[in-house]
Amino acid sequence: MLGELLVGAQLISHAQLAEALLQQSATGKRIGSLLVEVGAVDERDLAHALSDQLQIPFVDLSQQTPLTEAIARLPESVARANLAIPLDIDAMGIRIAVADPSDEVRERLASATQQQVSLVIAPRSDVQRAIEAAYRALSNIEGYVRTFEETDTGRRPQDPGAVAVVADDAPVVQVVNLLITQALRDRASDIHLEPQDKRLRVRFRIDGALHDAVELPIGMAPALVSRLKIMAGMNIVERRRPQDGQITMQIDDREIDIRVATVATIWGEKCVLRILDKSRSLYRMGDLGMPVATHEQFARHIRAPFGMVLCAGPTGAGKTTTLYAALSEIDEPTRNIMTIEDPVEYVFPSINQIQTNEQAGITFADGLKSILRQDPDVILVGEIRDVETARIAVQSALTGHFVLSSLHATDSAAALHRFLDMGIESFLIASSVVAVVSQRLVRRICQRCKATYHPKDEELAFYEEGGGEPKEEFWQGLGCNFCAGTGYEDRIGVYELMRLSPEIKRLIVGWATQEELQRMAVSQGMRTLKDEAIRLISENVTTISEVVRSIYAV
Repeated sequence: MLGELLVGAQLISHAQLAEALLQQSATGKRIGSLLVEVGAVDERDLAHALSDQLQIPFVDLSQQTPLTEAIARLPESVARANLAIPLDIDAMGIRIAVADPSDEVRERLASATQQQVSLVIAPRSDVQRAIEAAYRALSNIEGYVRTFEETDTGRRPQDPGAVAVVADDAPVVQVVNLLITQALRDRASDIHLEPQDKRLRVRFRIDGALHDAVELPIGMAPALVSRLKIMAGMNIVERRRPQDGQITMQIDDREIDIRVATVATIWGEKCVLRILDKSRSLYRMGDLGMPVATHEQFARHIRAPFGMVLCAGPTGAGKTTTLYAALSEIDEPTRNIMTIEDPVEYVFPSINQIQTNEQAGITFADGLKSILRQDPDVILVGEIRDVETARIAVQSALTGHFVLSSLHATDSAAALHRFLDMGIESFLIASSVVAVVSQRLVRRICQRCKATYHPKDEELAFYEEGGGEPKEEFWQGLGCNFCAGTGYEDRIGVYELMRLSPEIKRLIVGWATQEELQRMAVSQGMRTLKDEAIRLISENVTTISEVVRSIYAV
């Protein structure tokens, strides 16, 4: 029995097994799946235990690349339904990795492939990721491109001022859907459609870095952009002025929002799509990557009865994620929490959220004014972009409301100076702002392919000058199937929390420089972005080159 095998290997206790057996009798789920769900056992340990019990070989899918011929034998629908990924094929049959091996699964796969099937075992999440990587939505894109080029639209040179009318069954519609589907499967946050002299380059931003996805004929560019404009409710005739729009659609049974932005370049309209996956679970405060001391201090600040907490950083630094985590932490039935956002990225069932709409006259400033008439306790302003919004937010914080907002700035001291530059009086800033958290996102080293390496001399010098602890071993990712050969997978936040102490408030009133504010905050215990990044290097979470790329500035 699998449960006894896991107990014998000291992977679980007798009590955990007994609890899982009770749940199995109530739910009918497999014992292994239940133990993984409750966190009693790791997926890889379970797969190894199954391998020993069933005498079926274990395979590491991060290093095993499935052959194209094998993939072609098993339809995608069958692979997804049975959590199976074909690996290779020869005269003896086809070898397929599965998460839950059984005679029934073997028979279904043999029927679908018309081959003799030999099973191997891999962790469930590894099989799912291998399926996503192998059955790429973009593999069918060439056929649609050829069909497009054979149409009148594809053969005729495009007039930049013409209106491209796109039928619902047109190849360009399918190409747009495939691009969005593949981007979602690749965990991309943005899609860039960039017209160039003789091609349309499509790139995905994955974990903060852009990667080439596919190249399309330049003749498709106007039709693709027109299709996206129609979906986003934008003006397809206007091709010279920048435009913004929004799309809501379902991909792979997941509801997503897409922000669309176009701008005219010398080769045509460039289009960027920001993908917001609504099915993604919301981060909690403890999941953000803050050190324990920073987390505890930030949690205290967001529970202030009034005042303002600012989240600063460049575009794509994770400011909204941090603000949402803060809201979920302080959301209580006794509080009236209201937000004004552009766009509403995640819907809270118990919070009143307002979407900006400039055509309807709902800007951040106007929305904030209306919120103040709704008896709020906590107000979230998605972003402070102008003087009027800044002034109303500051007045709200001074009149008994707690305000959370984001601001584009390089660090905490720079965020305070942004307020001063906007014309907000220094004494009002000192009286209203409670704390400023500045943040960045850096990529994590892929845990599947990490290995030791010797950094370059300039990298070592940077690490040592930054106060890094002496280390004998530095780690980096070599690149594998699961990190798309980059050596990185997923990201973690790097945080700098400045508490506005009486001394810092006096400096603000006296229009102190950013350097003076920074020095005072550091003398009072603040850890800078660079300090936190060096810590992540010393703990083998990220690499020196990634910190230099994402955070470091002279």
